[in-house]
Amino acid sequence: MGRVVGIDLGTTNSVVAVMEGGKPVVIANAEGLRTTPSVVGFSKEGEQLVGQMARRQAVLNPQNTFAGVKRFIGQKYAELRPESRRVPYTIRKDEYGNVKIKCPRLQKEFAPEEISAIVLRKLAEEASRYLGQDVTGAVITVPAYFNDSQRQATRDAGRIAGLEVLRILNEPTAASLAYGLDREDSQTILVFDLGGGTFDVSVLDVGDGVFEVRATSGDTQLGGNDFDKKIVDWLAEWFLEQEGIDLRKDRQSLQRLMEAAEKAKIELSGVSVTEINLPFITATEDGPKHLETRLTRSQFEDLCGDLVSRLRGPVKQALNDAGISPYEIDEVVLVGGSTRIPMVKQLVRALIDREPNENVNPDEVVGIGAAIQAGVLTQEVKDILLLDVTPLSVGLETIGGVMKS
Repeated sequence: MGRVVGIDLGTTNSVVAVMEGGKPVVIANAEGLRTTPSVVGFSKEGEQLVGQMARRQAVLNPQNTFAGVKRFIGQKYAELRPESRRVPYTIRKDEYGNVKIKCPRLQKEFAPEEISAIVLRKLAEEASRYLGQDVTGAVITVPAYFNDSQRQATRDAGRIAGLEVLRILNEPTAASLAYGLDREDSQTILVFDLGGGTFDVSVLDVGDGVFEVRATSGDTQLGGNDFDKKIVDWLAEWFLEQEGIDLRKDRQSLQRLMEAAEKAKIELSGVSVTEINLPFITATEDGPKHLETRLTRSQFEDLCGDLVSRLRGPVKQALNDAGISPYEIDEVVLVGGSTRIPMVKQLVRALIDREPNENVNPDEVVGIGAAIQAGVLTQEVKDILLLDVTPLSVGLETIGGVMKS
């Protein structure tokens, strides 16, 4: 039996971690980065690229570079929101209504699970290289609000990658494991997890090795990518007014807009105004066209007002389901890179009236929790009891196709 690792398979970035000497360790990839972009691409020669290498070729090769695939996993094409379908590569539905991702370079189509499996294989290989022995098993995390088909599809992706998937673990639960590993005192914590593509919130009782999930809620179609898309649309509309050209209709221009939007969003977490310069964004008979503008933090906050409002519902729902008031929450743990957005932090403060705990790295905490759970399953970690909930109704089908809870 080889080693078992914990994998946070994210929409934007993924993390692999392992237990070493009773402590969870995040494994850096071959490029020396602790997070690996969840991007798969195929170069002009048909060579498979994963992570940073794939991301670098996205602008010049948008049709053969696949990012944000987690949003499609375990979903039927008809279930996707229109904004989720707007990607620089081609997705279509097959005769069974499933999502297929078209790769012109290889002249073939992939299921979302196959693309995710390539990312998982890369992470397992990085872990094998670090450990000097084969990695055969994994605990893989998913958003707490993933339904059964999305969970099953994630398990399938692990299997395609050649891994034995020991457990599919909810991301907020994984974060709570990482946060509460050394805690003696009992606390009620709220995990607020806003990643690249999904949003989860869970209320847990943590203390003395027992992790009990009291309630969970979320939105699997809300994340940092949606904040990026607001900036993309704002830039595209502004350029359309100035030049009469819709940049969203050109794959390369759309990819460049998406990258500029993500960069602007990140910068606006630290400064109040950011410059957006995209030279040679397109060309007409009059010659090349450039996009140059400024975006202020207050403009960005106005653009994203409706997204922030959508974060409120699941927080209130989780508190309601747990049967507690915001005042009974001892700690708020922020998870996912998108929680760095100032207006998101402000919303959390307003809803819970407590300063969020920032002593865990929001990008790595889920991967670390997955490694701890892997340690529990392989008995490297003892004295931890995990009591999780299913966020969806479970029942039996009785005569006449009726569900009985």
